[in-house]
Amino acid sequence: MKQAWRSYVPKLEDLAHKLGLTWSPVIFEAVPDSFMSEIAVYGLPVRMPHWSFGARYIYQLVQRHMGHSRLFEVVFPGNPGHAYLASSNGLADNILVTAHVLGHADFSNNNMLFRRCQAQVSEHIVEHAAAHARQIERDIEAYGTKAVEEVLDTALSLEQYVDTDQTLRRDRYPEYVAAPTPPVDDAFRARYASLDASAEAAMAPRKLRAAIPPHPERDLLWFIATYAPEMESWERDIFLAVREESFYFFPVFATQIMNEGWASYWHARLLREADFVPQAAYLDAIKCHSDVVRPIAAEQQVALSINPYHLGFTLWEKIVEESGLEAARRIMCEDDDFSFVRNHLTRELASSMGLFRYQRQENGQIKVEEDNIDALHENLMLEKYNFGAPRISVAEVRHDGTLVLVHDHKIDGRGIDPDRGRKVLEYVYRVWRRPVLLKTVDERSESLELTCAASG
Repeated sequence: MKQAWRSYVPKLEDLAHKLGLTWSPVIFEAVPDSFMSEIAVYGLPVRMPHWSFGARYIYQLVQRHMGHSRLFEVVFPGNPGHAYLASSNGLADNILVTAHVLGHADFSNNNMLFRRCQAQVSEHIVEHAAAHARQIERDIEAYGTKAVEEVLDTALSLEQYVDTDQTLRRDRYPEYVAAPTPPVDDAFRARYASLDASAEAAMAPRKLRAAIPPHPERDLLWFIATYAPEMESWERDIFLAVREESFYFFPVFATQIMNEGWASYWHARLLREADFVPQAAYLDAIKCHSDVVRPIAAEQQVALSINPYHLGFTLWEKIVEESGLEAARRIMCEDDDFSFVRNHLTRELASSMGLFRYQRQENGQIKVEEDNIDALHENLMLEKYNFGAPRISVAEVRHDGTLVLVHDHKIDGRGIDPDRGRKVLEYVYRVWRRPVLLKTVDERSESLELTCAASG
């Protein structure tokens, strides 16, 4: 009876194909709840070992035991994709989850951001991550747990600092400044050079070494792995492995509202049209759907506490209703959460969803404190800027090897906690092995420099 849901997988796949969904094959697997928690924490079924994942796992267990969190499924895009379903799910849960997974698979197969990142990382990320984990285990045997953990501490503290506008595999910067293009048809230059053979050599441009970096560099993982003066090859490999996995996770992070909403829209539609699902299972699945896409309510509602399933599902339903499924698919292919929310979450829709900031009064009435749609968009997207991390770039490498980092607080609109900042600089110093300096501002917006260098 526990495996009865599997008989519905091919039927749901056939129905999804008829309704226009396209995806790479998906391998469905039921796993114990404890393994589901591990997958959710590590982000992949097998991943490099690190103490921070253990801390997250404990938090996940506490949340689950308190009833605040339950995992029905975890999906990994790829070719094939992998979908892990909790073995504690009932028949109705797994029918809904299977339909939900097909929506995710259609999204990742067609969204341009997913396709671009997967084309660079590989469609076999699960296997790649397992290879990274084996590499780390070999490094531990060769260099010791402490040495490897210190490198992982640094790499994972910088895991958000990748630049997905660049390619995954990049060349080093040019060593010399590009020579200026000689003037075209410069008759005077040619005649002058013909008068004295040494004149042409004198006029030849001198080769100048290029600055490192030639422009602010946002991909800290790549820069350190490429230019750290004393970094060993195994340390560079760890940095590049973390960077590769960050490239894989970026589209998941940048399209969460769209992706969860799209999967929720399609699981609801597939259930409505799946006449082969027993009535009792259908009713239970619809109840589960309602729980998934319900808004989150509290005494004080703020934009960041919204349910991404609810917001995404509501926006997709509105788009399909007003513009049709073909237009919705075009948006799904081309957008990320930034453009999706800004273009389609209108003031009227936000008001009907109760997304504006409000305060519940003592007499029970609700007072709207802010109804600025642009401010709401910014609040919703605030934690998504720059992969959710402060915007920091490499500004220069000084002659003594000092690595100078600059925090773009004007674009960020936020500061950096000095204690956390110094801790990260300590991590970076371990692998850069030269002084590290970060320019930022304090809570009064006054210039602040955080440094880390050898003691004594």
